[in-house]
Amino acid sequence: MTVSADTTSVACPVPAASRSGLSALSALMPGLGLAVAVAVAAYALRFIPGVATFSPMILAILIGAIWRNTIGTPESTRAGISFSLKRLLRLAVMLLGLQLTLAQVAEVGVAGMAVIILTLVSTFLATKWVGRLMGVERQLAELIAAGTSICGASAIVATNSVTEADDEDVAYAVACVTVFGTIAMFVYPLLQHATGLGARGFGLWAGASIHEVAQVVGAAFAGGDTAGQFGTVAKLSRVLMLAPLVLSLGFVARRNSTGEGPAAKVPVPWFVVGFVALVILNSVMPLPASARPVAGAVTTFLLTVALAAMGLETHARRLLAKGIRPFLLGAFAAAFIACTSLVLIKLLWV
Repeated sequence: MTVSADTTSVACPVPAASRSGLSALSALMPGLGLAVAVAVAAYALRFIPGVATFSPMILAILIGAIWRNTIGTPESTRAGISFSLKRLLRLAVMLLGLQLTLAQVAEVGVAGMAVIILTLVSTFLATKWVGRLMGVERQLAELIAAGTSICGASAIVATNSVTEADDEDVAYAVACVTVFGTIAMFVYPLLQHATGLGARGFGLWAGASIHEVAQVVGAAFAGGDTAGQFGTVAKLSRVLMLAPLVLSLGFVARRNSTGEGPAAKVPVPWFVVGFVALVILNSVMPLPASARPVAGAVTTFLLTVALAAMGLETHARRLLAKGIRPFLLGAFAAAFIACTSLVLIKLLWV
């Protein structure tokens, strides 16, 4: 008598949480993949002679905007683009903390930090005030003020966590700081002799007033290695001011919306807290020298992917509808920060 065994197998069900996670990941892939592809294209463009003077972040937002307004972005890419624009961008801003230590801030000295802080505060307030006089929308003026006074595109997107402007406002502000920061990168070295600044003074001028880190490096090192190194440290010290600015704007926004005064709860963006925590961690347990370039490269790539997503969300017609006034405000802010920082250096540093 033959006994047949039941060979029917029971399939192990996939947990609902796993299925949900895989579904969410698959929904992100088209848009995330497109943003990464645009970022890679931005890096590739820098091999063209002359294009390398522009950061991959700026090229990425430009390529993304061209793609969005010519080819278009299908509905399937929306989730991934939004993820890149929000989550990856904030993670990248947080990772900027690994490029700075409190010891570097100390190298700038009390006088140097006084120049940086006074320049930052006066530029931010003056830009907002002039923006109001010119009739520029408050949110856009605030983004231009933040990008000019602190660190370009990174400051703009960090500030927007409390300003909550439209993507077109963010893109316009990034365009302003890119144009005028690039002009400054080429003009400052031509003015070094006329200003009478020494190597460290010139580095401080570049670090305290030029918009993007890459632009500061390009301008400051044109004045020699000493100027370049000091300018980079001054710029990174200025980046540290991003945290108090965003927290202050959050406090003001909360107070204005609730009328509860100082007791109102202030929104604290998690990535700003993370940025400060990483600065402290990097000060106590510095990254190994071999890991610093890797951390910097990863941070820059994440920022590039995020700004590619921003370009993919930018509508050219809405951008053009904002007119010339915000651009003129960006020009005023660039001129103001250059002149103010130079005067302060003459008064407090030289």
